[in-house]
Amino acid sequence: MKVLLINGSPHKNGCTNEALTEIKNELEKCDVDSEIFWIGTKPVRGCIACGKCVEDGFCVFDDDPANEMIQKIIDSDAVIVGSPVYYAGPNGALCALLDRVFYQNGGRFSHKPGAAVISCRRSGSTASFDRLNKYFTISGMPVVSSTYWNAVHGNTPEEVRQDKEGLHTMRTLARNMAWMLKAIENEPKPVLEEKEFTNFIRPFK
Repeated sequence: MKVLLINGSPHKNGCTNEALTEIKNELEKCDVDSEIFWIGTKPVRGCIACGKCVEDGFCVFDDDPANEMIQKIIDSDAVIVGSPVYYAGPNGALCALLDRVFYQNGGRFSHKPGAAVISCRRSGSTASFDRLNKYFTISGMPVVSSTYWNAVHGNTPEEVRQDKEGLHTMRTLARNMAWMLKAIENEPKPVLEEKEFTNFIRPFK
């Protein structure tokens, strides 16, 4: 079993990484492998609704981390997405990537447990948490919870390490993720009925 931990911060070793590292260490104690994937700081493209991804699930643009992220999620059993808070929302570059990563991959990602992790100095965590969880809930991915909203507080990694409750939340999330993965390891996926797309009440064309 393997969990992909996505670091959606432009700071590779910042507060978001501190939270993800706490999760990674706890997953290791639960005998679950994991990898932290950093999105980097290079320019990221937004979706242009070209429809190319309908063919194979990969984005037409291959000059940023989107397609690598798609493949890593496919190769993993679960995913945890971490982001800092900017203006009460996740990092814009991360959201631009996730819009493209999830657009045509609901079928391939479905039934992989997902979770969001937020780091913030003070506020905006729950709005950011809500935004990231929507990628999972539209893709048929069970959302893994903890004992509080999955957030750590601090302006530096050193301050995050002082957030005892936040780190406890991260460790509990890791244990819940490990438990869910082990619980579903030998269970077949649910059989889904064919979906009919509509624009509210009219067939989608």
